[in-house]
Amino acid sequence: MTYIDGFVAAVPAENKEAYLEHARVTSPVFKKYGALRVMDNWGDEVPDGEVTSFPLAVKAEPGEVIVFSWIEWPSKEARDKGMEQCMTDPVFNDEDMTMPFDGKRMLIGSFETILDA
Repeated sequence: MTYIDGFVAAVPAENKEAYLEHARVTSPVFKKYGALRVMDNWGDEVPDGEVTSFPLAVKAEPGEVIVFSWIEWPSKEARDKGMEQCMTDPVFNDEDMTMPFDGKRMLIGSFETILDA
């Protein structure tokens, strides 16, 4: 089964186009090194919670939109090798490239696929 890297971030609404451009630049790099697919999703219905929620988890501030993204890899081994290559790629080491959101509040996790229905 495939292996997934997942991300949740709070992006200022006014940075939507900048975020999309960032994704357009970085997603081909992931695919170059073995990713099967890269998905970026702009929040539409992401409710605030009282105990837990996406907005609470990333400490979303007023005017920020939740983005849910993932990268699908053929396997954990392919992901480990691909991510290592991505981190040395010039695109990821461009000093002029900035993330259009606060990366310190981003949730990151890697997941073994257990069902693909």
